[in-house]
Amino acid sequence: MSLFWIVIRQFAENEAMATSKKVITREEWEKKLNDVKIRKEDMNKLVMNFLVTEGYVDAAEKFRMESGAEPEIDLATITDRMAVKKAVQCGNVEDAIEKVNDLNPEILDTNPQLFFHLQQQRLIELIRNGKVEEALEFAQEELAPRGEENQSFLEELERTVALLAFEDVSNCPVRDLLDISQRLKTASEVNAAILTSQSHEKDPKLPSLLKMLMWAQDQLDEKAAYPRINDLSTAMLEDPPI
Repeated sequence: MSLFWIVIRQFAENEAMATSKKVITREEWEKKLNDVKIRKEDMNKLVMNFLVTEGYVDAAEKFRMESGAEPEIDLATITDRMAVKKAVQCGNVEDAIEKVNDLNPEILDTNPQLFFHLQQQRLIELIRNGKVEEALEFAQEELAPRGEENQSFLEELERTVALLAFEDVSNCPVRDLLDISQRLKTASEVNAAILTSQSHEKDPKLPSLLKMLMWAQDQLDEKAAYPRINDLSTAMLEDPPI
């Protein structure tokens, strides 16, 4: 549990029955923070978890040497996972599928939604490159059969094929499928599936803790005025308006 969360929860509980806000001075707040002891080992694990999950293999290796924190998975697998992610981000979906199968063929065999989304991304890339006939053939042979078995897949397929109905995609209501954000979305889904197959969390813990911090501060705002962190990038305490 994060240091801020412990302190904030403590104050929230103490002030739960208060009818007016209590003013907490910076001195009092900082003393409470300093009284909470966080083990350096736990902080190192949190950092390593973020580096591994996000795929910063070089940074993870350097951090392991400097801190002694051991990653939960083999760092060599990060390179392979990032190669898959990069392939999708670059639009090389066939290459990405091949790399996933090299890593673990069960990932796609047991995840029909992921496989469909990769195939959908292949279709999008064909349309992006102006290969209309090839796109139609691919949609009919590879995606249509899956759409017949799954209503959600069918709706996504119809939405994707709609791109072909517009000569100027800037006027297409589904033009967002051609945005780089769509590639990133698919790449993120593949990345999460690979991590899950390696018995690792698909999301890093640090962002979740930061979200918890902001939520906890919002809860405490109703009970007290205290030095607050408004900018997570600096983590500086800002005195409340009096």
